[in-house]
Amino acid sequence: MKISLRRLLPTMSILLTVPVFAANPFLDARDDKPVSADFRGTEWGDEIGHNIPLSARMITTRVANMSWGAIFKIEFVDLKSHAKQKREVPPQYFIATDDRIVLLNEENNEAAAKKISTLDKPPDFEQADIRAIASGKLNFEEGPYTTTIEAKGDECTYLSSHNSGHYSKFVWKKGVGLIEHSSNYGAEKDGFRLKRSGSKK
Repeated sequence: MKISLRRLLPTMSILLTVPVFAANPFLDARDDKPVSADFRGTEWGDEIGHNIPLSARMITTRVANMSWGAIFKIEFVDLKSHAKQKREVPPQYFIATDDRIVLLNEENNEAAAKKISTLDKPPDFEQADIRAIASGKLNFEEGPYTTTIEAKGDECTYLSSHNSGHYSKFVWKKGVGLIEHSSNYGAEKDGFRLKRSGSKK
């Protein structure tokens, strides 16, 4: 049986362009260029009051690209508010595989990201560091903390709460990235909520 080379070549080119892993649906990038988006929301605290308008610009940068995933740095800059005390949101690093997003939680995240980027396969992740899953629902408890991660429709929501009132929330959207970041300490002793209002390069 003779195989037509004309028919075979397009098939080969399709196979060659398929990536080794499927990109994470909630956190991905075409290249390493930083992408920014505008966020708006509110902040509150015992020292500053409540429902104070807060705005910021979120910058997402892919800092490493591996055969099994990618590492991203997400930072909030240009925070603007009428509160007397200036709020700071520290940058965070996330490892994205095809089925989950994991917070890189090391003393020196920049150095850890460089080290992980050289690995042939993803490291063993702690369950408590997972911030998104590609599908389904995940519930777990660790001491006084209760965590729920649920992918529903085109969004995935992470919510971890403490019985004293502490909580941390991330909402991810397919093809967009992070669309909400909220954090609270105690019974509204200090916290903020920022939601994506638009995007720009």
